[in-house]
Amino acid sequence: MEIKFSDNIPQYLPDIVFRNRNENIVLLVEIKAEKLENIFKQNAISQLKTYSQNVKKDIPFGMLVDLEEINIFALTEEQNIKNSISLKTNDILSTYDPEFSQKRIFHFHLETLVKSWLRDLAYHWNLDSPPAYNEVAKIGLLSLMEGEEHTYIIRN
Repeated sequence: MEIKFSDNIPQYLPDIVFRNRNENIVLLVEIKAEKLENIFKQNAISQLKTYSQNVKKDIPFGMLVDLEEINIFALTEEQNIKNSISLKTNDILSTYDPEFSQKRIFHFHLETLVKSWLRDLAYHWNLDSPPAYNEVAKIGLLSLMEGEEHTYIIRN
């Protein structure tokens, strides 16, 4: 059996892939359970953009979540600044865990809270107007999410 070096290279996968009813990916999410410096934020955003290009899909939005900020941005047009927002992670996720800012947050818990928020935006299971509802609507992401299905990528 021949082993190729490329077989042993771990492939990057986003933490969450959000799909619509037509199975089109509308949002890629990368989660980091730490406060990221700007250079590391740019690297994570680059990974999402590269993944989007590699799967050859026109994926409209990416999201980078760290302990301080939730950045949502257009994946298709880098210059499209109006389709970009930055939110305070604590302001959004403390709705789903009131003790968010008082305890150490691990990756799995942060990912679970982000999934809860995304589900709330899509289905309004917790609130009629989830945190940042208007901001997410303004950039055009909400209309792609409401009432839609979502798929999670689980890393091995």
